[in-house]
Amino acid sequence: MTIPINPMRPSMLRTLQRTTAIGLTPRVAITRPTSLSPSFSVNNLNFTNNQNAFTRHLATTPSLLAAKKPKLAHNNEPIPDSPPTTNFSEMDMLGQTPIPSTAVDECFHDGFALNSGVQITGGSGVLLVDGEAFEWRPWLVSSGAGGEGVGGKGQGKKLVNAKGQWDVSDEKQWGFLGRLWPRPDLLIIGVGPSLRPLSPATRGLINSMGVRVEVLDTRNAASQYNLLATERGTDQVAAALLPLGWSE
Repeated sequence: MTIPINPMRPSMLRTLQRTTAIGLTPRVAITRPTSLSPSFSVNNLNFTNNQNAFTRHLATTPSLLAAKKPKLAHNNEPIPDSPPTTNFSEMDMLGQTPIPSTAVDECFHDGFALNSGVQITGGSGVLLVDGEAFEWRPWLVSSGAGGEGVGGKGQGKKLVNAKGQWDVSDEKQWGFLGRLWPRPDLLIIGVGPSLRPLSPATRGLINSMGVRVEVLDTRNAASQYNLLATERGTDQVAAALLPLGWSE
C-alpha cells in the first residue's frame, strides 16, 4: 500500500507500512523548520489508512527575531517618536545683524522715536535717507533755496487732490532727495493713519529720479522700512513718513 505523500522520508514510509500491516492508525507529528518569513511550523500530520489520505495542520506565528526597523525620512534620518523642540532663535536670519540707528521704534500722534534716541515731534514728518533723519513737512513749500520741504516755514499746500490721491508732485516738497547721489533703490512712503493711493504725477516724479516707490499707511511703512533697511542697508532703502495725527 502506498500513500501519496510528497515529500516523505524513507524511515517514515517504513514505519507507516509496518503499522498499516497490523491494522493500527498512526498519529505522527512532524515539525519542519523553514526560513520563510513569517515563519511557520508543520504540526500534527495525521495519516488514516482507511481514507488513504493525510491532513496537515499549519500554525503561523510572527517572527520573534525580526528587528523593528526605525522609520526614515526622505534624507535617511530617523524620524523621532515625538516632535522635537523648536529653537526659534536659530531661525532668526537677521538676529546677528545690527539694527540701523534710523529704525523707527515708535510712531506718535505728532512725531516719531528712532532707534538712535532721536525724537521728532511737533507734528513733523520724517525723511530717512542714507542713515540720516530729517524733519519733513511736505505741506510747507519754501521759495528759498536749499531748505524746500524739509523743516522751516513756507507756503501751505494740500497733499490730497480732488480725487483723494496723495499728491506730492512738486520737487521742492521732497527737499534734497532729487539732488542726492547715489540715490536709494526704494522709497517707502507712509501717508498717515490710513492708506491712500499715490497720484500718477507723484509716482512719475519719484520714478524719474531712478527710485522705486511703495505706498503704505504710516505704521506698516515704518515696519517695512525697519525690515528692509536691516536686510539691505540704509543706502538702498529710504522712507518718508507722515505722523499718525496728520490730517487736512
